[in-house]
Amino acid sequence: MSIVMTGGGTGGHLAIIKAVKEQLGGEELVYIGSTNGQDRAWFEEDDAFAQKYFLETRGVVNQGAFGKVKSLILLLKAVRKAMNLLKKHDCKVVFSVGGFSSAATSIAAKLGGIPLVIHEQNAALGSLNRLLKPYATLFLSSYLPESPVHAYPIKQIFFDLARERREVKKIIFLGGSQGAGAINRLAIELAPTLQARGVGIIHQAGEKHIDAVKNEYLKLGIEAEVFGFTTKLAEWMQKADLAVARAGASTLWELCATGLPTLFIPFPYAASDHQFYNAKFLADKNLAWLIRENEISNEDVLRLLDLPLLPMSQGLIRLVERDGSSKIAALLRNFTTADRGKIF
Repeated sequence: MSIVMTGGGTGGHLAIIKAVKEQLGGEELVYIGSTNGQDRAWFEEDDAFAQKYFLETRGVVNQGAFGKVKSLILLLKAVRKAMNLLKKHDCKVVFSVGGFSSAATSIAAKLGGIPLVIHEQNAALGSLNRLLKPYATLFLSSYLPESPVHAYPIKQIFFDLARERREVKKIIFLGGSQGAGAINRLAIELAPTLQARGVGIIHQAGEKHIDAVKNEYLKLGIEAEVFGFTTKLAEWMQKADLAVARAGASTLWELCATGLPTLFIPFPYAASDHQFYNAKFLADKNLAWLIRENEISNEDVLRLLDLPLLPMSQGLIRLVERDGSSKIAALLRNFTTADRGKIF
């Protein structure tokens, strides 16, 4: 009797599986992913899973006609394999986080009459999640009022380090571990003015851009705390009073949890423009600022330095629910017990 977890391709998806998996001690867990994407890098050596399988699949979207046909053939073969695996492991529920990696196992669950629980990380639904939503036993989203769980899986440390902001003494530029050229350029352009106003700078430049960004600050004679990948993002956020960031789902909710007011500059090429809609969810509640990359100016950032931050900071802290991972895990456990009707 097992809980099967599937989906991914990208770190944003896989981080959800990792967070929820850690709350499911004592359960037999099986992971079914894809040979493509980041699935193997994340879970091939993960002993928390009793078994791991990586099926040959790839995305269908953004393929030419021949590519779509080939992808669909691979999908059909993978669905057949996934059905056999679900039966082999006596699967009681499939937990999917979307992405092309989840397609075969999610479809197999529905064909086999196995409950399917989907978690959507973004305000704009991914193409596969949008397709499968009507067939899901439960559809979880932090953005949809009808979702049985609104809490996003966030590490406890972001809550532990939360604080209310009142004025800008330090600003953090977050381009992600890969960096964001537009945010890097904006930070360098703003640096002299920020220094003149006594505002400290923290800058996640991206692994590939650390040296170049550090050299730019050196040329300007400005001290800035520059880093790329980090396992201590919560600590960096805690030091800042204002953020300029992309709007990937995990980063967005982590910023909320720590109470950090943010100007979001969404990645313009994100699928379904999901980063824009993630940030819009907060901006519509007056809990963030949102500007398109091609519209941003230095003045847009500088005008925020004189605004009162306390109402927004308090609002962010109030908005975020704790224990997202454990609440989702509790729903999944429910399918492996005789009392499952109690939640519904």
